[in-house]
Amino acid sequence: MAARDTGTEQMIKDTAKQIFFAEGKFNATTQDIAEAAGVSRTVINYYFRSKDILFQQVFREAMADTGTRMNEVLGATMPFKKKVIAFIDMFTTELTKYPYKESFLISEINTHGFTLPTKDPSPGMQQFLKEVKLASDNGEIKKTLPINFLINILSLVAYPLLTRRLFERTLELSDTNFEKLMQDRKKIIVDILFN
Repeated sequence: MAARDTGTEQMIKDTAKQIFFAEGKFNATTQDIAEAAGVSRTVINYYFRSKDILFQQVFREAMADTGTRMNEVLGATMPFKKKVIAFIDMFTTELTKYPYKESFLISEINTHGFTLPTKDPSPGMQQFLKEVKLASDNGEIKKTLPINFLINILSLVAYPLLTRRLFERTLELSDTNFEKLMQDRKKIIVDILFN
C-alpha cells in the first residue's frame, strides 16, 4: 500500500477548519469540503472514511490548539495584568480569525458528547488561577473566585465575537466598524476587570 500523503490530509483538515471555523458552515458535506479543497470526495473518504471521522479529528485538533495557546499565555512569566491583556489579545485574535470556532466546539460537545483529553486544568491554567487569587487578595482586582474571573474574561471577549453577525445586522455596523469596536473593547474589558 502506498504511503499516505500527509500534506493532502492536512490540507483537507485545514480546508474543513476554514469552512467550519471561519465560514460557520457546520453542515457542510464532504462534497463541499472536497470542492473547496480542490480534491475529489473519494480522496476525503480515503483519508477520513467518513465526515464524522473528519469532524472528530478537526474537533480534537482545535481543542488541542486552543489548549496549547491558552497554556502558553496563562503559563507565561510576566506581570499579572500584562498576562490578562495578552490573553485577551490572543483570544480576540483567534475569534476574529475563526469566529465560529467556539460555536463549533460547543456544538460538537453538545451533539456528540466529546470529552476533553484530561479533566485536570493545565499547568498554565493552574498557575493563572493562583495568580488570580493573589491579585484578588492584594486588591488588584475585585474580590472574586478565580474561576469567576476566568469566566468573566472569556464571556466579555467571546460573546460579542460569537454574536458578531447579529450585532452587525441589528446595529447596522460594517465589518470595519465592528472590528474597531472590538479593538476598543479590549481596554474596556481590562478596565472592568481591574480596580
